[in-house]
Amino acid sequence: MIKVIIKKFIPAYDNTKDKKVRERYCVLAGVLGIICNIVLFAVKVIIGSLMNSISILSDAFNNLSDMGSSIISILGAKMSNRRPDREHPFGHGRMEYIASFVVSCIILVVGFELFRSSIDKIIHPEPVRFSVILIVILTLSMLVKIWMFYYNRYMGKQIDSTVLRAASSDSLNDVVATAAVILATIIGNYVSFPIDGIMGVVVSVLIMIAGFKIAKEVVDRLLGQRPDPALVNEITAMILSYNGIIGIHDMIVHNYGPGRNFASVHAEVSDDSDIIKTHEMIDQAEQDILRETGVMIVIHTDPVSLNSPEKMELMCLVKKIIAEIDPALTIHDFRITKGQSRINVIFDLVVPIETAPERRKEITSLITEKLRTADPRYVAVIQVDTSFVS
Repeated sequence: MIKVIIKKFIPAYDNTKDKKVRERYCVLAGVLGIICNIVLFAVKVIIGSLMNSISILSDAFNNLSDMGSSIISILGAKMSNRRPDREHPFGHGRMEYIASFVVSCIILVVGFELFRSSIDKIIHPEPVRFSVILIVILTLSMLVKIWMFYYNRYMGKQIDSTVLRAASSDSLNDVVATAAVILATIIGNYVSFPIDGIMGVVVSVLIMIAGFKIAKEVVDRLLGQRPDPALVNEITAMILSYNGIIGIHDMIVHNYGPGRNFASVHAEVSDDSDIIKTHEMIDQAEQDILRETGVMIVIHTDPVSLNSPEKMELMCLVKKIIAEIDPALTIHDFRITKGQSRINVIFDLVVPIETAPERRKEITSLITEKLRTADPRYVAVIQVDTSFVS
């Protein structure tokens, strides 16, 4: 059903990289959430008023408050799609992450309040009143929330949206909480201990765990995560496909919200290549990557000498040495300078980002020692780097 709705209300729905399409997904999900919660609210208010049932009326106003997640989804989508301005030249894409964090905070507050009230019910137990109408209403409400969970999760996956994943988690929490109320209502007629309070504690803990996971994911994205390996591989393959580019290093990818990536990379070219032709090639590569991936990239050219047998021999020696120390190590910007009694072997050493400072010093010492063993004239001049994409 949700696929039919998406096709009807979202033009070019399959072009999920388009910012406008992403916005329409979030707005559609938010509007559906508002409609569902309003319908649930209205039905429960009418039935609760007719039955003079406080439990049904309180659950109705809970649905009204649930609209907050849907409204936040819409606002987050609208604000994140605003054009860049002088104060925010990289755009407002991270507003979606902030909206997701707000939803996670709402989930945590709901979980805490449920935990607090459940503890109170355990300390001061009250008899659970069984009502067929209440069970029917709660079951129907749970089915609606299951559908809301499904479409939020589906649409969140389609556009890789943290705010829709947060909304789907919020709906799932409602399903679990409602199921717990139904079970407690049924089981409470056959047991004497406060089953509703106990189940409330369990459900509240699950809700708070879900809220914490969403908050952690959002905070990780705001702090800056390692870029998607598929995107890195795609950019790498595109750059290396140009005739004249020998290799790349020092790639950095910055994310400023869904679909808003900026990157920089060093491309190695022969030092005897035509500078004008190389510049035109790099410009073309930048334009092609922007068009194909949506990533605005700046490519810096590094000239590499390919006509020095001595340099190539030394480079092979260094690569052999670092492979013996740790296969995860790589080098770039390799060059040599000669003095009267020494040969400076200069290069950048790339180590895994989790490598401790002590281990980095140990690695450089080992390389220096092995080079001196190979030839006392060799003096290692090493700049230690880390990879930001692997």
